[in-house]
Amino acid sequence: MVYEIAVLPVHPEHTEAFKRAFAEVEPLLTRAKGYGGHLLSQGIETPERFNLIVRWRSLEDHSPGFEESEDHQRFMLGLEDYFSAEPSVYHIEGGAFPGGDLGVPDSSASVGI
Repeated sequence: MVYEIAVLPVHPEHTEAFKRAFAEVEPLLTRAKGYGGHLLSQGIETPERFNLIVRWRSLEDHSPGFEESEDHQRFMLGLEDYFSAEPSVYHIEGGAFPGGDLGVPDSSASVGI
């Protein structure tokens, strides 16, 4: 499993429009070969910075795969006007978080202090 992490700097005055634009181009990403899910999150301290984390079956599914596709070109065209700087993209290898998904802890679990 490979994770693409993209840091997306957005013009502060366009964060809401960026979220709407992302929702419009999202299907282009989700139908890509090797796509395994994604998370788009907005920074708390820096709300103009979004992080897109995409799970890919392999690095090749993302790059060159999706990156060289027409869908990727359309995906980026739908978002590029909102960027205040060039997005930064890198990849990491790994599996799922230990214990599964990042959910709310079981209320019966004890927490040591």
